[in-house]
Amino acid sequence: MTDTPRTIVFDVNETLSDMSPLAEAFDAEGLPSLTARVWFAGILRDGFALTATNDNPGFADIARDSLERLCADTLGAGDHRVAVGTIMDALTSLSVHDDVVPGIEALSHHAELVTLSNGATSVADALFERAGIRGHFARLLSVTDAARWKPAAEAYHYAAAELGREPRELLLVAVHPWDIHGAHRAGLRTAWINRTGTAYPGYFDAPDLEAGSLSELAGAIRAA
Repeated sequence: MTDTPRTIVFDVNETLSDMSPLAEAFDAEGLPSLTARVWFAGILRDGFALTATNDNPGFADIARDSLERLCADTLGAGDHRVAVGTIMDALTSLSVHDDVVPGIEALSHHAELVTLSNGATSVADALFERAGIRGHFARLLSVTDAARWKPAAEAYHYAAAELGREPRELLLVAVHPWDIHGAHRAGLRTAWINRTGTAYPGYFDAPDLEAGSLSELAGAIRAA
């Protein structure tokens, strides 16, 4: 990447929010802790399927509906409203990863910061308020107001239009390779945050930048 992007666009779920406490919430309700990852992956799968048929579902609607059925399948018949409510509350009251606060503060010196989430802007707003970083974000955008979910091109083009930017002026930051791939195909530059040191899938378009943390990403942009 030869120049600093004018706007950095962040994915929210998992990229900024630390979703590991969900395993504890599942365990507390008698559900296998590993089920939390399966549940979240299922939300994305079903959201992608619906958007592929030109629907634009609410993230929370899919999350709650699928969780109700998961509880019934795993715990048996009965009233699972308390378990569902507790887990949904956990989903909307997460904290940010350890690198997010210093990383966002550093990145805010280089470009305008915004979000583009498949979830609601209210969730991102509350997450950032808890972390004390809300003031660093110029806009909070959601695919709720776009034609389709990420990784469809319409989602990224919606963000560019809202910000008055050309796609190439935006840098999409995410931990999800599918998000990186979609943004690249839509004409954005991309940065993959690889906190776990895993290999990037060869079947997706590669990111322009790779970093182990947001602070490392800030250093890479500064050095560019």
